[in-house]
Parts: sequence; structure tokens; C-alpha cells
Amino acid sequence: MKRTITQFHCDDLELTKQKLLSWSKQFSTSVWLDSNHYSSEHSRYECILAVEALSQLSYSDKGSFEALRQYIHQKKDWLFGYLGYDLKNDIEPLESRQNDLVGLPDLCFFQPKRVWISVDNHFEAHYPAGVDPVQDWENIQSVMLENDHVEPESVLLKSRITPELYREKAQSLLNHIHRGDIYEVNFCMEWYAYQMGLQPYDIYAQLNTISKAPFSALMQLNDHFLMCASPERFLKKIGENLWSQPIKGTAKREADYVLDKAQAQRLANDPKEQAENIMIVDLVRNDLSKVAKRGSVSVSEKCKVYAFKQVYQMISTVRARLDSNFDQIDALRSCFPMGSMTGAPKVSAMELIEEHEQSKRGLYSGALGYFNPSGDFDFNVVIRSLIYRADTGYLSLHVGSALTAEADPEKEYEECLLKAKAIRQVLEKTSVDLNL
Repeated sequence: MKRTITQFHCDDLELTKQKLLSWSKQFSTSVWLDSNHYSSEHSRYECILAVEALSQLSYSDKGSFEALRQYIHQKKDWLFGYLGYDLKNDIEPLESRQNDLVGLPDLCFFQPKRVWISVDNHFEAHYPAGVDPVQDWENIQSVMLENDHVEPESVLLKSRITPELYREKAQSLLNHIHRGDIYEVNFCMEWYAYQMGLQPYDIYAQLNTISKAPFSALMQLNDHFLMCASPERFLKKIGENLWSQPIKGTAKREADYVLDKAQAQRLANDPKEQAENIMIVDLVRNDLSKVAKRGSVSVSEKCKVYAFKQVYQMISTVRARLDSNFDQIDALRSCFPMGSMTGAPKVSAMELIEEHEQSKRGLYSGALGYFNPSGDFDFNVVIRSLIYRADTGYLSLHVGSALTAEADPEKEYEECLLKAKAIRQVLEKTSVDLNL
């Protein structure tokens, strides 16, 4: 589809971002992506908003990636959506047996009518030819940001797994590691609530204020909402160039400056955390080598510690150049699900994940992002997220940690709680009673 690009000057970027997000509430289908001014050589846009579906692809059967490939080639346009974790079953001879109360398809992408992109000190409106964005811009500028926060009812989040059962299952996975069945596995757990009447846009805004994550996102697909504060990029493509930035290694931030810096230094020098990270880097390198030009896979950044508002994270950057015999779907499929959320070897780890976890991951530990009209893409890793189904009031929060040979189940459980801290703070501020 042919689009025109119209530029609009912006005097106050943060205010305009808030107004854009508020304006988007009128649409039943939308994706908001916000990098929160995070400084990175790999960042291209400050934020993107896509609203109002002209067409949509939803898929859960074998052949999902092929269906997406055909959709991309047919539309040759902006496409926004997600890849759910259980697409693993379309890649490997695996299955998902856990109960699913979220009810999202394994894959969903839509072609938006309206796309707004923040570039430098202006916004670009990417609209279909013949559709004038000027009236929309005026409406966005006229949005009144009132304090219309509605205090939700008190919530009790229940765990799918008790601390005792978590430790038991973590030890079972460690036994597999010690026997040599796997080297590393990402073990996750879910907290949930039923019949909740929440304000997803309000919850997201508070979560984003606390986290300021570089891959923050809010998605609405009719009654389904994703409120995401992810710090992790799954995979990005520009031309033939590919980047993946797996995260393994976490340490909490401290209010005291000296203690805080000591935490960063401890993480940087922790051999266990380094080993976790390097294992996943090797897995990503192997995944990319399936579709990369020979000799093009490299690690440009290894085990670097990055500061976020709640935690320090150890991040590595793996680069590659896509072989001309493969396309963007081949690249995504070769690396999915991301190694940081599975383990190594990947297939064996995913088999054990299915045996030990208590609920279907679904959208959690999948990837959310976009394809642009030229076929380039950028996807995050869906972690540090709330998933909400408005028609049933079902609320889901997953967190996890990586188990390696030296892991202590008690400390891994504490790491899970740490990763959920920002979301817990948001919920507690909105009168949520957490039973964690």
C-alpha cells in the first residue's frame, strides 16, 4: 500500500507522547513502542504508535511462520504484532500442554491505518495516500491530559507455584543439568488474578514511569492488553544487518551511590552470571549462523553491565549479516524462541520447561515489534510484563530466571521476585494486595 509521510514539528516531546497515547485509547487495535530516550547506537526511533487495523493475521497452527511470510509479501507495508512463545511448536517437534487462560493466538499482526513515529524533534505521520493526517494532529494536540485516574478494586495475585514447589522443581532441573541433559534452562512462574476491572493505559503509564525501559510497549487487541517494561531486544534487522542483544545477569539497584556502584561491579565480576550470559551468547551465535553469511557472526559487546531504574543487567550484542538465500522470516525463525528465555541446548531445555512449568507462557517470553515496508524489523523480548484480558478480568504476570550448574534455588526465587519489583510497585500503588 502506498503511504505518504507528513512531518509535524514538536515543541515538547514528552507532552506529545502522552497526548498520542491518550488519543490512541479510541481505537480497539493499537501498538505503542517507547524507547524512553535510552541511549544506544541501535536505537532508531524514540517512539512509534500504530492504530486501527486495515487487515490482520492471527495464527496458531503449524505453518504460522509461512503464513506471516505470505502476509508480509502481500502487504509490503507497516505491520505490528507479536510472536508468542508457543510458536516453538511450529519450529520443532514440540507441544504445549499447559492450561491457557489468556486466550491469545500464537501469532498476531495487523496492518495499521495510522502510524506515528518520533524522529529527532518532529513526528512523522505515515498515512495511506488520500488520508490527511492534519486533523488527527490537531486532535492530538488538543487532548487534555486530566488526572482521571480511577482507583481499582483491591487485587490478590495468586501464585501457580508455591515457594516450596518452586524449589523442588528448580532442583529437579538442576539434576538434569548435573546429568548433562542440558547446560542452562530458563524456569518461569506465573502469578494471576481473576475478574479484575483494571485501567490498562493507567497501569502502563505508571509502570513506564517507574521502569523507563528501552523496549517499553502497550498493545491492545480488542479485549487483550499487554503492558510491557522490557529491557531486552530479541532481534533487529536493517538491510542485511542483524543484531541480537540477549540479557543474562541481574542485580538490584541501591539507593546509596556507593552501594549501588558496588552492585554493578559485583555483577560485572560474577563468574556465575558471566557463564550464564556466555552460554546464551554461544546459542545466539549458533542460531544466527544458520542464516548468516559465512564469517559474519561476531560478538561486538560481551557481558557489559547496563543500568536501568530498578536493576543492573548484563547484556551482550551479537551481530551478523543475513545471507541472500534467506529472508526476514528465516532470520526470526532461526532464533526463535530467544535463547535467553529457553536455555541450552534449546530443544531439550524447552522440553523440560514444558514438564516443569505450571502454566502456558503464551505471549510471555515471546516477541513484540514491527516490520516496516522494506521488510526490516525490530522485536523486543516480552518480559517484565502484565497481560490482561478485559472480558474475563484475567490478569497474568510471569517472571523467571536462568538455572545453571551453580544455581541456588533459593537465590533464583529471590531473583524472580526482584524482576517483578517494578510491576509490584505499580500494583501496590493502585491498592493491589500481593500474596507473593
